[in-house]
Amino acid sequence: MIEAAKRETLSVVVPAYNEAATISRILDRIEALRIGLHIELVVVDDGSRDGTAEAVRDWAKKAHAGMTVRVITKENGGKGSAVRAGIDASTGEYVIIQDADLEYEPEDYPKLLAPMVAGEADVVYGSRVHGPDKRGQAKFFYGGRLVTAVTNLLYGSHLSDEPTCYKLFRGPMLRKIPLTCTGFEFCPEVTAKVLRAGKRIIEVPIRYHPRSIEEGKKIRPMDGFWALWELLKWRLF
Repeated sequence: MIEAAKRETLSVVVPAYNEAATISRILDRIEALRIGLHIELVVVDDGSRDGTAEAVRDWAKKAHAGMTVRVITKENGGKGSAVRAGIDASTGEYVIIQDADLEYEPEDYPKLLAPMVAGEADVVYGSRVHGPDKRGQAKFFYGGRLVTAVTNLLYGSHLSDEPTCYKLFRGPMLRKIPLTCTGFEFCPEVTAKVLRAGKRIIEVPIRYHPRSIEEGKKIRPMDGFWALWELLKWRLF
């Protein structure tokens, strides 16, 4: 358990689009955590058409001890727009991004929080590369390694997994970053702006259970090219 003042809050931002099959299970796992922090759960439904919003609202009606649950429903605008809406609505001292599928394990939160609560970091990323699990489909794995290599080249960083979902920030710092992303470019944009601000990103190994496009994975190879453009854009302008 993380040793921290009970008044401190971890805001968990969950962008969701057509994830009715998994959203309740991932929320249950977040609720089951005992990390010594109050959890503010901010679920942003990005115009789902499969019952995701209804599933979240039904889940939120239940009693959730030790948590604050906020549900935001918006028109479809892309993952980045949903993440930004969640960040804007967050109030916690710490903010983490959580996908609505089951690829990542909320039980890894304590590993990410440890260096931050200890005052050793402002930003912590969960590295799938250094984790124990399989890497997933080659096109996604090597695409991620390429994006990470370009990040390190442009910004002088030493990351192993830039596109990871698990990005943990100090809340006040994150809410001051002017983000413009609408799609999957949240990751390169926030990484670029954090590094440009002189913040060091600490990485910790996390578990990862990749799913295929057939199983619902939404990112596409073209998103990798847009990520590279974002990294270059924020380096030059």
